[in-house]
Amino acid sequence: MHLDVRSLRDFYYASALGRAAQRVIRDQVQVFWPEADKQTVVGYGFAVPLLRPYLKSARRVIGLMPAPQGVMPWPAGEPNMSVLCEETAWPLETGHVDRLILMHGLETSESPSDLLDECYRVLGPGGKALFVLPNRSGLWAGSDATPFGFGRPYSLGQLEAQLKAHDFVPEDHVSVLYQPPSTRRFWMKTARFWERTGRAIPAVMAGGVLMVTASKRHPPTRRGVGEAAKVLNPLEVLTPGKAAKPV
Repeated sequence: MHLDVRSLRDFYYASALGRAAQRVIRDQVQVFWPEADKQTVVGYGFAVPLLRPYLKSARRVIGLMPAPQGVMPWPAGEPNMSVLCEETAWPLETGHVDRLILMHGLETSESPSDLLDECYRVLGPGGKALFVLPNRSGLWAGSDATPFGFGRPYSLGQLEAQLKAHDFVPEDHVSVLYQPPSTRRFWMKTARFWERTGRAIPAVMAGGVLMVTASKRHPPTRRGVGEAAKVLNPLEVLTPGKAAKPV
């Protein structure tokens, strides 16, 4: 099940724990992909907190939000770049996306296999995807105090196997969010220490969130995957309009 967009917004933009999590995850996204000059960057689920660094350099930035979750205008104070869409029928042309980020999308989907096929369809040759998911072995997956406590958590092996089955080639991975999902002062003040320590000795500590990058295998090994263009609406829905209201 998908969380409501208002709950996700409040966590990432209005809570101290959510802002801290956003910073850690977004910094790692920048390590994987430091720039996206003149590329099309798309986020699905609730990935918009991770897209802001690409607004100035990318050719186009789009935030796709699934219908069961709901949508909010984004970015605040600027022309809207967020779109409400069906889970497995995105209003994007086939093969036009260079970078794709999923957060709070795959683990909450009722049709993860079809969703991965849609990811494959929209990525262009050489396109890359980043999957941000709750770690099955981490503390965050067992707590409903954050959005990572909802949906189906994954182990690294489970995620990589599913990606390979859908013609993705896993390339890199890292675990992040080693602090407990708690707003208590001690854990918040020592968050940087736990992050450094956890990444240094991952065999001892499990990060709360998995981040896995993968490239699109082309041609696909499965017949017919990614061939049909299931575009419901053209991208004219993102033509410049009124600025999004701050949230």
